[in-house]
Amino acid sequence: MKQLIKNVRILTMDSDWTEYKDGYLLIEENRISQMGEMSDSLPLADQIIDGKQGILLPGMINTHTHTGMIPFRSLGDDVPDRLRRFLFPLEQVMTPELVRASAEYAMAEMLLSGVTAFCDMYYFEDEVAQAAEAMKVRALLGETIIDMATCDAENAAEALAYCENFIQKWQNHEMITPVIAPHAPNTNDQKTLEAIVALSRKYDAPITMHVSEMTYEMEEFAEKYKQTPIEFLQELGYFDQEFILAHCIFMTEADMVLAQRYRENVRIAHCIGANTKSAKGVAPVRGMLDHQLTVGLGTDGPSSGNTLDLFTQMRMFANFHKTHLADRGAFPAREIVHLATAGGARTLGLFDQVGSLEIGKKADIIIVETSSVNMFPIFDPYSALVYSANASNVSDVWVNGQQLVKEKQLVQANVQQIRETLYQQMNRFVVEAKRRAAEI
Repeated sequence: MKQLIKNVRILTMDSDWTEYKDGYLLIEENRISQMGEMSDSLPLADQIIDGKQGILLPGMINTHTHTGMIPFRSLGDDVPDRLRRFLFPLEQVMTPELVRASAEYAMAEMLLSGVTAFCDMYYFEDEVAQAAEAMKVRALLGETIIDMATCDAENAAEALAYCENFIQKWQNHEMITPVIAPHAPNTNDQKTLEAIVALSRKYDAPITMHVSEMTYEMEEFAEKYKQTPIEFLQELGYFDQEFILAHCIFMTEADMVLAQRYRENVRIAHCIGANTKSAKGVAPVRGMLDHQLTVGLGTDGPSSGNTLDLFTQMRMFANFHKTHLADRGAFPAREIVHLATAGGARTLGLFDQVGSLEIGKKADIIIVETSSVNMFPIFDPYSALVYSANASNVSDVWVNGQQLVKEKQLVQANVQQIRETLYQQMNRFVVEAKRRAAEI
């Protein structure tokens, strides 16, 4: 099957920032086989798609989220210590069916906004994997490991056993990469954290974890170990494994120097929307990049960041970091688009497959239409993506060579059906959520 996309402005996001102002791209099976300017002789294809002068670029990569948390969206958004007062208690009523329905809804939302790959941490993660397989998206998926009773495990040991079974079931899948997902360094004891490193070594499985996110986390490690969480984890061997650190709001200069020594393994998922909504602060991303660390953008869960699209994150990233640094010229728009695409792919260890448009890479591709009122005029396509565009401007999406969004509609799924299924599964959750909200 050959699909020819023509009449598009192509931003390849490759190392040379190659662009084709009036370009075409050919997909053969699931890979990019040709691209160039329309003035060239166009190749033959089984299907021809007119891009209508849209911007064609690599699919966006959401480096950190919790797809099972759609039911929490807009719940207690302005309540202090929301994690311990709302989220942890309400997660006790999650069911496999509710997680599956929520994950499908979250993936539909991400696809419609141009996200083609993501990294997830939640409970009943096998349900998330089944949803990802059905929705045909690319995903890194990890079962949450935490030192408390949860909806699917009595303790961290049970969660570790679930995780190992999950890895065995899904390893070597074309689209799904199982990962190990300890919740945080302060929500697991040292014995569990050491067992996680051993499990990572056994299966060569990546680890993802919330790190240096909470003030009380930082205070606990300073008092108990006279270390930062990052220094503590490095001593346990985490930096010898493929390690995706979510947030790192309170990463210190010494932490960055330490992480730089392990920069082939250590990557950072930066969630500016969730971090600033919770009033925690702005992570030192400029310093991270200056220390040659890999950074990608994440939304966090739909409870923490509310939206699952990276257009929101790109604009918030620009506005908050420029303000934080008091430098309007900080982070040019194309650098921010890079964080949402190639940077995200590098963060998840996927850059050999996706993240840039290059011959031979997998065809994870999106088109952002330019006919809507907010998309005219365009002097700089990168600037338009960061400051003008929003999720509704995504018109077409391909993942692994399959078109999953066409003219702003899902091709192989129905959003209304997915929403209705989720609504039906939320009854018990809604009752408990209302009760807890009334107590605050």
